[in-house]
Amino acid sequence: MELSQIFNYLLKKRNLFLMLAGESALFGLALLISYSLRFEFDIPEPFLRQMFSLLPVVVALKIGFFWMTGLYRGMWRYTGLPDLWKIGRAVFMAEAAMILYVAYISHFRGYPRSVFILDALLAFVFACGARVLIRSLYEITSKPGEWRNVFLPDNFCASSSGTRVLVIGADDDGARIAKEILEVRNSGLRLAGFVDNNPDRIGRRIHGLPVYGPLEDLPRVAAMACAQEVLVSAGQQGARLRQIMKACEAAQLGIKKLPALADIASGKVSIKSLRDVRYEDLLGREEVRLDEEEIKGYLRDKVVLVTGAGGSIGSELCRQIIRFEPRQLVLFDAGEENLYSIEMELLHQHGFTRYVTVLGQVQDASLIDAVFSTHSPQAVFHAAAYKHVPMLECNPWQAVTNNIIGSRTVMDASARHKAERFVLVSTDKAVRPTNVMGASKRVAELIMHGYQGGPTKFMAVRFGNVLGSSGSVIPLFRAQIERGGPVTVTDREVTRYFMTIPEAAQLIVQAGALGRGGEIFILKMGQPVRIADLARDLIVLSGKDPAEIKIKFTGLRPGEKLYEELITEGEGIVETGHEKIMVLAASVMNGLSDEQYRSRLEELLCELESQGAQFMGEEVKKILGRIVPEYCADGNCNSAVCGCVLTEK
Repeated sequence: MELSQIFNYLLKKRNLFLMLAGESALFGLALLISYSLRFEFDIPEPFLRQMFSLLPVVVALKIGFFWMTGLYRGMWRYTGLPDLWKIGRAVFMAEAAMILYVAYISHFRGYPRSVFILDALLAFVFACGARVLIRSLYEITSKPGEWRNVFLPDNFCASSSGTRVLVIGADDDGARIAKEILEVRNSGLRLAGFVDNNPDRIGRRIHGLPVYGPLEDLPRVAAMACAQEVLVSAGQQGARLRQIMKACEAAQLGIKKLPALADIASGKVSIKSLRDVRYEDLLGREEVRLDEEEIKGYLRDKVVLVTGAGGSIGSELCRQIIRFEPRQLVLFDAGEENLYSIEMELLHQHGFTRYVTVLGQVQDASLIDAVFSTHSPQAVFHAAAYKHVPMLECNPWQAVTNNIIGSRTVMDASARHKAERFVLVSTDKAVRPTNVMGASKRVAELIMHGYQGGPTKFMAVRFGNVLGSSGSVIPLFRAQIERGGPVTVTDREVTRYFMTIPEAAQLIVQAGALGRGGEIFILKMGQPVRIADLARDLIVLSGKDPAEIKIKFTGLRPGEKLYEELITEGEGIVETGHEKIMVLAASVMNGLSDEQYRSRLEELLCELESQGAQFMGEEVKKILGRIVPEYCADGNCNSAVCGCVLTEK
């Protein structure tokens, strides 16, 4: 090797050699101080010679064990607690090796034993101290203008820029959040401290920041700390988050939610990626546990058709389905813009290319048959439906055409082309329906029962309102809040079940794996939510004062109920293998054979289709009442079944 190459190598590794040289000097100093302390800084000549004879062995052993434990592969400026544990192990092993060496050469005769204890302690202190000093110097020099933080209290040296914030929770998550913020330059945040309910933490300091409390004292704490916002961790949700939100409302503070610590650690997001608290956070819905092996069993390497693929539920179904590697995904939708949107998302955001798009109506029997003939889907998710209650009250024939005839068309094609599974997306409004939309979805469930017995497994999934879906009240409320109000709620006591779009789609996919044919699955929706409370929460989350934005009660609209149900009379619930999915145990055949059931249902459907084609709204509602006896049109329930063959016992 040429001299220039040697020089370049040494130059490249100069930091390593500096570390080795510096650490060797520290280890030598530790041994010298150990002997000095043992002999009260007056080392006799024989022991001085003994010390010098041990010096190279001590240094070599410690350098060797430090090297073996990887302590010279790290960068001292990033020293953390794991490195200090490594130093402890390396010093212990080096000292043990040193004792064995001395025992071997002299059986410890003439060697002061206390020297070895002192040497180990001092070597550990010097090695840790050197690394901590390097890290401290690096942090000071990397933040010019903040060097005075080392010497002055926080009140004297707080940065003058950025939003002054309080972190809710002085637990491990809160401490890690604060550490991340403190280590990020130009985060735009100035930490004022923590707020916690634990009396053992209140009054303490974490990372030099005070811990205030309890949460009920947030108005006083915020005024004292001059705070402008509070930060909550990703784990804060549900009732706990609602409590925090009320405290922030009293203190007139903004509230922001931080990304998950795992996402920050993995580099997916930055600590700067704050977001407003969403209403979904207040629901506190737990993460769905999926049986991925069961789902892969019916989706992997299969052709999957999703109708209504561009809608809120349909598009989320597509996102969930591609996780399980289908051979092909057929996207069917009536809306050009929605279909294009989900196509671009799958292609550009998810990198999924094994899809085809079909623009058309589900009631177009020729098109549906062509889709099944061309692509032979093995799993079908039928999410295409009209679902706006007041709109369908005014246009009931559209509910017949789309929700009933369209569903029957897709089911019929699935049965004829021997698809493996068909999953109908239904609604809690199908239970004792008081509106055309709910009645039409109940009819679709009854049609589904008529297709049992063949090679295709038909099933339905029933759930409540989905936050953020098209037609949801939340976008309307937000728009009204932005305009300064009032926020319109139909009734003070009206309640609804809610779940998030991803949760609904995941459970639909899971239910598809559980079905054996003929089931109506019910998703556990948690507790119903008062819409008036939802409106008030959204006002607070928007940073507005509920005293300034009024809530106006307008009265129930046609077809609306005060509360929704998930099961009807005669339907029993049976648990499944999934904690969030139940199945109904009820027969709709009323003692009829499959053929008789289908024949009588088809007669009524033909009559319904005929009246719908003539736009006879009242006649459509009457026929719906004959098919679904529990349907109450305009408050008039069909208690007499009039010989209807579809009555449930």
